[in-house]
Amino acid sequence: MESIKKTEVSDLSNFIWNVADALWGDFTHSDFDRIILPFLLLRRLECVLAPTKEDVLQAYEEDKDTGVDLELILPLESGKQFYNTSQYSLETIGSTNTKANLEQYISCFSSNVRTIFDEYNFINTINELDNAKLLYYITNKFAALDLSPETVSDRVMSNTYEQLIRDFAASVNQKAGEFMSPRDAVHLTTLLVLNADEEIFTESGVIRTIYDPTCGTGGFLFDAINEIKSRGSTAKLVPYGQELNPKTHAIALTSLLIQDFDITNIKQGNTLSDDKLSGKLFNYGVANPPFGIKWDKVKQAVVQEHESLGFAGRFGAGLPRVGDGSMLFLMHLVAKMERPENGGGRVGIILSGSPLFTGDAGSGESEIRRWLLENDYVEAILALPNDMFFNTGIGTYIWILSNKKAEERKGKVQLLNLTDTWTQMRKSEGSKRKFISREQMEEIVREYDLFENSSSKNVKVFNTTDFAYRKVAIKRPLRAKIVITEEKIQTLKDVAAFKKLKEPQQTTWLELLPTLMGTHDYEYFYELVKQKNGEEGFGKTSKANGNMFTAHFMVRDEDADPVLDNKGNVVPDTSLNDSESIPFDKDVEEYFQEEVLPHVHDAFIDYSVRDSKDGEVGIVGYEINFNRYFYEYTPPRPLADIDNDLKACEARIQALLQEVAE
Repeated sequence: MESIKKTEVSDLSNFIWNVADALWGDFTHSDFDRIILPFLLLRRLECVLAPTKEDVLQAYEEDKDTGVDLELILPLESGKQFYNTSQYSLETIGSTNTKANLEQYISCFSSNVRTIFDEYNFINTINELDNAKLLYYITNKFAALDLSPETVSDRVMSNTYEQLIRDFAASVNQKAGEFMSPRDAVHLTTLLVLNADEEIFTESGVIRTIYDPTCGTGGFLFDAINEIKSRGSTAKLVPYGQELNPKTHAIALTSLLIQDFDITNIKQGNTLSDDKLSGKLFNYGVANPPFGIKWDKVKQAVVQEHESLGFAGRFGAGLPRVGDGSMLFLMHLVAKMERPENGGGRVGIILSGSPLFTGDAGSGESEIRRWLLENDYVEAILALPNDMFFNTGIGTYIWILSNKKAEERKGKVQLLNLTDTWTQMRKSEGSKRKFISREQMEEIVREYDLFENSSSKNVKVFNTTDFAYRKVAIKRPLRAKIVITEEKIQTLKDVAAFKKLKEPQQTTWLELLPTLMGTHDYEYFYELVKQKNGEEGFGKTSKANGNMFTAHFMVRDEDADPVLDNKGNVVPDTSLNDSESIPFDKDVEEYFQEEVLPHVHDAFIDYSVRDSKDGEVGIVGYEINFNRYFYEYTPPRPLADIDNDLKACEARIQALLQEVAE
């Protein structure tokens, strides 16, 4: 049997691409994943079951006619949660009757494995390969591949699945990186999520649950499980998850089966519109949801839950704009945290920069941030280096959230700027050019534990209210007059509101206006329409007529007195409407006196604009601006240095020109 000697992802990927080349012509690149991946899974299952295959066959022959439930008996013989009772293997399928034999082989797996192949619609694929006369060739190729756990670890298999999905997607210009989370980002998130409970994992018999709502092939879940094992702990992490894509879901189920986990905990479907683990809470939550993905397809279900359940559901805090559903997953994970009285929950989620600052005060995004911070869920946010992900070079961030913060962290948020903490990759993978080494991760965790402002200025601790502000409406008085000119009278004919008047009314006004030319007070037309109301030719003249004429003939005049309404209040000039974002810890009146009036002497606060929750002046907003908190001023170079550089450059150019001339 041909064996892959090196248990590296690249070795398996290269082998499989060589097999895939044979499909070209009869199939397109878009077909490769649905053909290759189930064969890879099938061979993996076969290799895992090989040591106990004879025991299973013997037990099957003895018990098949006894009426006992084989789904209970045969897993005991296989030593796994699955089994196969066929006499066939990929090696013995044969070149004749290959299709029928392979179908019989698949049908003899336990029901949990058959479910996986059903998600791939693998029987249809077998039929297509048979029609193309490629079925035996592909079967024989995979039969020669040693995928036993001793040769290829679970981690390498999981990485290979994701690498192949990414490569297959890239070959047809799909969003390749959408399917794969960088292992360094995943592992750093895992360490930070589990770190606070390090002492718990030294106890025996500890059982904790971990959940990923966008679990893909299960990489996040397995990373956490392997991390606990690597510490020599006897603690058990029970994985739960949900995955939208049936193919990647099938891969996750296979990996779980091989490691003897309950695959019924991993659901298939859209987490946002159909939470198949509704009502379940977890000790840990981890996720890397897709960046910038629209949620319009699930809008109806999400909006309905938001409006009907409020905070009793997942999305009570608010809804982000439809263009990016990242914050929906953030709220979903928080809603899934185990209650504090039952040990509490911790969450690690990788997001783009958008959830940190998108949305003005009062927007859905700002209200979500407000809910997270005012409920003290946010423990820390880490800015990762650019170029860490496979399909994007944009800034990415790890959020760590908890409902059981340590005493010293309560009311605080720790920010870590890791944009300069990275190691250069020897070979770029798409947009991924940087990674965080294990040593760097250990140092990051140490700084995280210290929970203090670092001397390197890369770690800072803030109060939750440091990210809050009040957006206060600032108005200025309207200073204007009415100026009636021939030109303005002519353009009045094109005003929509004027054209809605009856034709006799239009004629009467157009005859009157030339007699009124000149400058008048702002209130001129309001008084005029009152006088003309009901007169012959004018008909009914309402306040709307006054508004229409005033808007058309008004000219702003900074030297005029402020316009007052009939109650003596200053009328604001809407064209000069402005706002001030006042820090939460600053008195609104003091800020206005110190920062606004010295520059705009006639400005005033609009006290009618108040926050819907606390009733105070100004709408409360929250944003987390990393650039502001970690910005370091770099003074410009001295002019003399710049001048010297320019002169040196001119000298070089002159020398080159001289060479050309010679």
